[in-house]
Amino acid sequence: MGLTKQYLRYVSSAVFGVIGSQKANVSYVTLRGGEKGRHVAVAACEHVFIWDVRKGEKVLILKGVKHEVTFLCPAPDGNHVAVGYEDGAVRIFSLLSGESTVTLNGHKTAVTTMGYDALGARLVTGSRDTDVIVWDVINECGLFRLKGHKDSITQALFLEKHNLLVTSSKDSFVKWWDLDTQHCFKTLVGHRSEVWGMVLLDQESRLVTGSADSELRAWDISYLSLEKEEGEPKEKKVKSLLDDDDEDQDEAVDESPEDRILSCKSAGSILREARDRVVSMTSDSKARIIACHGNEASLELFSVLSEKEVERAMGRKLKRAKKKATKLNEDADQEVPVPVVQKTLGDQITRLTNIKASSKIRWVDCLWCTGGELKVALLLQNNTVETYSLKLADKASPLANRVTPAANKTSRLTLAGHRTDARTLAFSSDNMAVLSASGDTVKVWNRSTLQVVRTMACDYALCSLFVPGDRQIILGTKTGKLQIFDLASGELLENVAAHVGALWSLALSPDQRGIVTGGADKTVRFWDFELVKGQETEQKKLTVKHTRTLQLGEDVLCVKISPNQRLLAVALLDSTVKVFYMDTLKFFLSLYGHKLPVLCLDISHDSSLIVTGSADRNVKIWGLDFGDCHRSMFAHDDSVMFLQFVPKTHLFFTAGKDKKIKQWDADKFQLIQTLEGHHREVWTLAVSPSGDYLVSSSHDKSLRLWDRTREPIILDEEREMEREAEFEETIAKEGEPVVPGETEGEAAPAAKKTVETVKAAERIMEALELYRGESRKMEEHKYACEHAGKQLPLPKPNPILVAFGNVSPSRYVLDVIKKVRSSELEVSLLVLPFPYVPELLSLFNLHLQQGLEVELVCRCLFFLLRIHFGQITSNQMLLSVIDQLRENTISKVRDIRDVLGFNSAALQFLQRELESKEEVMFFTDATGRLEEKKKKRRRRERVVLTLA
Repeated sequence: MGLTKQYLRYVSSAVFGVIGSQKANVSYVTLRGGEKGRHVAVAACEHVFIWDVRKGEKVLILKGVKHEVTFLCPAPDGNHVAVGYEDGAVRIFSLLSGESTVTLNGHKTAVTTMGYDALGARLVTGSRDTDVIVWDVINECGLFRLKGHKDSITQALFLEKHNLLVTSSKDSFVKWWDLDTQHCFKTLVGHRSEVWGMVLLDQESRLVTGSADSELRAWDISYLSLEKEEGEPKEKKVKSLLDDDDEDQDEAVDESPEDRILSCKSAGSILREARDRVVSMTSDSKARIIACHGNEASLELFSVLSEKEVERAMGRKLKRAKKKATKLNEDADQEVPVPVVQKTLGDQITRLTNIKASSKIRWVDCLWCTGGELKVALLLQNNTVETYSLKLADKASPLANRVTPAANKTSRLTLAGHRTDARTLAFSSDNMAVLSASGDTVKVWNRSTLQVVRTMACDYALCSLFVPGDRQIILGTKTGKLQIFDLASGELLENVAAHVGALWSLALSPDQRGIVTGGADKTVRFWDFELVKGQETEQKKLTVKHTRTLQLGEDVLCVKISPNQRLLAVALLDSTVKVFYMDTLKFFLSLYGHKLPVLCLDISHDSSLIVTGSADRNVKIWGLDFGDCHRSMFAHDDSVMFLQFVPKTHLFFTAGKDKKIKQWDADKFQLIQTLEGHHREVWTLAVSPSGDYLVSSSHDKSLRLWDRTREPIILDEEREMEREAEFEETIAKEGEPVVPGETEGEAAPAAKKTVETVKAAERIMEALELYRGESRKMEEHKYACEHAGKQLPLPKPNPILVAFGNVSPSRYVLDVIKKVRSSELEVSLLVLPFPYVPELLSLFNLHLQQGLEVELVCRCLFFLLRIHFGQITSNQMLLSVIDQLRENTISKVRDIRDVLGFNSAALQFLQRELESKEEVMFFTDATGRLEEKKKKRRRRERVVLTLA
């Protein structure tokens, strides 16, 4: 049976208009061969944009899938960037190819902070679900999950020298974790409110935290375990470990349990100029500069002085004190002692300067460059990125010249987006230009390249359209004015006071000779286009002439003229829609039934249907012949903000505050498809005259372009896909699988149960079932051969094995396990039912004997032995298998270790050879230069002698 009616699918093709989303931070990155401090990475909804701040161009897009980006963290190697998402996932992208190489799933909610260690081998992530997870980036798997905080994690930092981790949270606590034992050994409780940020200074010996008040608190860190090891002789260390005397126990009682690794004592506080909370706080890679800001437009920079600079400053302070004391001694008869000069926190951390941004700051990042230059990137709350440069000093010290540096604004990214939400959109008649207008500017975009063609300053725009001919545009503003712009010159041609209040709606008449406007002053006004001569030039310019006025009893929210130019539909604030005759303006119909005001309406191309969308979340389809309601549909979970028919069809799109765009069939009253992509309320949309394109605007500052494809939509399949998506969401929200025998503590497994892990476990089970079937088939063949007394032909192998290149069933099982993502392997094995485990252990034994994927097999083997230890040890049938596994594992791991050791020794030998050759080359080069200098000196001496 053929399709009775064919619907075509719309897909998202581009996201534009957003420079940087507010949820995620801004960060400096370095592309291959690029200049340091030239590129910044910012989030753009679910994508990450890499901007060249010098050219103001987008050079790379790291494409996401669905969820919004919440945090960015560049890797120390400069070639990768870790991206955290709203759903708790972490993806690591390569800046060389722009592709995602690693996906880590562990958090249940949005990732709020991330941090690499110095080598880039480990990644720590904190989330809104209060958990901290440490990941192994090389093996692409989670090491462990740390639980203890009671609110969102705001910062997490590695202490490299002692393998420690320090985390801060909105629960007002700072916790110290020992990564060797995976437990919290110290909790800092010196804050009265949320800890919003922190930085480590002076080679991890000082911690500075920012809270909800105007103080930056400093804490001195002293590592007690290190001091004791350095101070005690070796014999005493061994005795303290082996002996258990009463004296040692008495000494241990005096020591606080949480001070056995380090002690953290308050060192004072630094006052900020801002009085509100710290929004973000960061430092450069060498911890020379601290940058912090609040909710205002001012960024405060502090300089961290080195020990030599502090000593120099203290010497100057002591010198001034001595001078003052000697002067007092001369004036007074008695001797005045020289005051003692003490080192304070203000001597070590000094205020550098303040940077005043053009708007409120949301995120900041600092980069220390060669030549004493500090680069600062600011992500502002009005969809803008600004960069500043401070020339601190030519020397390594930032305060070598003791002159307050001035911040120079080096770039400002504003052209590619609006400062506020775009509240109105329009397509040109040739489908090539898109108009978007916001609270301060109107922009015209090229649809194919998504580049801004023209930007013009305007009032707060609420509605817009292209004038026939596409050479001018008309805007209706919040102040009730009609503004006409010329696209060629970008000039404001006319500014007409059309309404007293806001001008909510603007419609072009079907004969294209005029427009109709509706406003908050309870009137509908009719305007005709006119060409008049300008005062300065004789060239004619477009203007509008007021012809008629329709007075109504309520505010007008939306107006529309039927395509046959017979009727005028007006949506009023009293939740009704009034229909009038266009020629006489006599009342024709009243469409009532909505419980809240009608915010949008549209009339079909044949003037037979009118569709209304209301704040009561319903869409109603009416007939224009008699005003009868054909169907009322619950369209969105929040207010319906905009709707529009696809030209020459009875299909229409609706946009709602529930972040969704939906397509409907007005004849069959069916939902065709739902377009998901926006992360905030959708304000408006526009369908191109051809119906091939759709552009939408949202509160997330983004504009999205949707293309109509040739792919048909089968409604039954759409509903089935929606049900599957709901089922997968319920699977992901189910409780985590419990490891038998493990109690709830501070440390837990890092990975989480997802749809992918369940599917991976199912694939492993299917592979084991195939292995069982093939083994049973081979046993039956062997029995048949013995019974017949001759060799019978082998049975046909499974088609799956043939498709994979006639591999053996055991090798096929290993290939299936190998294809499971490293970060999902443990959870997939945890979901695997125990009846499959004995067979899997015997297969692992076979793989170890053959030397196949020894590392992967050992990882799976050890995990299964740990989680099923009780059941495996109580099974007598598995004793022989375990014994063989023990022997094979030890021998194969020893072989791999020997190979690694041999290769390591060979590489070290080659390194030494290269270094020795380079040293020889260096000395020969230096000797050659010395000979050249001697020759030049001799020549100069000869010239001098000849002249003399």
